Amino acid sequence: GVLVVDRYNGYNKMPCSIQYCYAHLLRTVKDLEKDFPENAEIKSFVEALAPQLANAISLRTLDITDKQFKRQAAKIKNEIINITNSQARHPAIQKIQDIFREKADRLYHWAEDRNIPADNNLAERQLRPLVIARKISFGSQSDAGAKTREILMTVLHTLKKRKPDVTIAFKSALDRLA
Repeated sequence: GVLVVDRYNGYNKMPCSIQYCYAHLLRTVKDLEKDFPENAEIKSFVEALAPQLANAISLRTLDITDKQFKRQAAKIKNEIINITNSQARHPAIQKIQDIFREKADRLYHWAEDRNIPADNNLAERQLRPLVIARKISFGSQSDAGAKTREILMTVLHTLKKRKPDVTIAFKSALDRLA
């Protein structure tokens, strides 16, 4: 399988292919314009790359055939490669270009298979309720509490994906332990 991730180094040891999240890259690219609002080279780079990253993210949601998907994905990928291989003077642009040049093996899995998203927004949306719950309940007040919550949430989310009724499955598991 392919794991879609932000660029956190902790994922580097995973025994699978890695796809960098384009939503994270898109934010990084757009932040350039905020950081350097008067720079024409930055403005031009952002105006060229940001739409292509957004196109890559949304491509798999289009109602098109696999053949059309492959054709459009190849076009978007080539545009991204052309933009990120262009000569840049500004160090901030060069830093982003280096990601695309040095980590190309982690950037284009989405273009080969429409089942691989270009972003990890689904995973992040699934985590959001847990983050909110932790914040409004003042988190786990101990390491043991945090570990317990982590285990329970993992079990519940796994059951949700595998069983039609989480409550019955969870009760059954607890009954077997009792």
